[in-house]
Amino acid sequence: MMKIKEIFQTFADEYIDRYGNTMPNEHRKVINAILDCRTEACGITIYDCETCGRSHIIHRSCGNRHCPTCQNHKTRQWLEMQMKRQLPGHHFMITFTVPEKLRRFIRSNQRLAYSALFKASSQTLKKLAADDKYIGGDLPGFFGVLHTWGRQLQYHPHIHYVVPGGALSKKDGTWHPSRIDFYLPVKAMSIIFRAKFCDEMKKVDRLADIDPEVWQQSWNVNCQAVGESHRSVKYLAPYVFKVAISDHRIIAVDDRRVFFRYKKGRSRRWRTMSLDAMEFIRRFLQHVLPTGFMKVRYYGFLSPGSSISLQTIGALIELSYGFEIALPESGIEPAEPLTCPVCGSVLKYRLSVLPFESAPAAPG
Repeated sequence: MMKIKEIFQTFADEYIDRYGNTMPNEHRKVINAILDCRTEACGITIYDCETCGRSHIIHRSCGNRHCPTCQNHKTRQWLEMQMKRQLPGHHFMITFTVPEKLRRFIRSNQRLAYSALFKASSQTLKKLAADDKYIGGDLPGFFGVLHTWGRQLQYHPHIHYVVPGGALSKKDGTWHPSRIDFYLPVKAMSIIFRAKFCDEMKKVDRLADIDPEVWQQSWNVNCQAVGESHRSVKYLAPYVFKVAISDHRIIAVDDRRVFFRYKKGRSRRWRTMSLDAMEFIRRFLQHVLPTGFMKVRYYGFLSPGSSISLQTIGALIELSYGFEIALPESGIEPAEPLTCPVCGSVLKYRLSVLPFESAPAAPG
């Protein structure tokens, strides 16, 4: 099975020769990072085995967030943090998607458009949650994750939000729970989301660059009850640091075509698709985010700047249920430690050597 790194090793030079003059700097950085990952270019980490005394050198990863090799550890760290922050009670996953005719504009104006997507969708949730017809709480809490790809690597920007089922009312100081099977009306969310995104484009005088038909279409918003928070968090965790396609989906490369697996929506059957190597790299790189752009954002009482602690929110939620609910176990298996390939004992970290540093002499 050929990995993405090997595809880049084989075809990246040709891709750069063909498109280098118009390639964004972020794309070139990702190509270089993937090619350098787990090589001398990224430095080394030294581990010692306390049982047999042998030292083991491991090449460091590049750490680039678009490199498929580097994300497993980050995913686990994020999941463990979110499990410590989970709240009791029912939760929802709400997804905001834009019309297909808007995608080309977004792809050409990523930093501007992605920020507008976050702002329009988060304000939609806050506005409707405060409405007494629905929840009547002026301080909801939720976090969102931006995705930009579909199953076939096509460009498909959307935001997933994990939302506790209710909101805090600062007027009466109590938790206002939503129904277990209903958070907010998707039709109303769709209309407000579209209007707020339009307002953001007006502020920067970009409406003329967008097909007017976009504002006549329904914008798709999906709201799904997911039960306890750990279920939705575990579902989203791989996507938080996931890249557009992972190595395990690559089947083969034959005659300049990359064959990979995918599943259609609501289907469990694997299908196979092939793309020319140049098109495969183009589709992969179109999901590279602008430098420094935050693809995970927290709002309301889940925001790091919130003046109300999660312990307080959790207690208010429990009070609203009569203290008849409890947090589930996280179910996270402990990480497998690195072991010595000679004797099987656990390795102990000694030091890391960056590319511009000199490795120390071996002990003894």
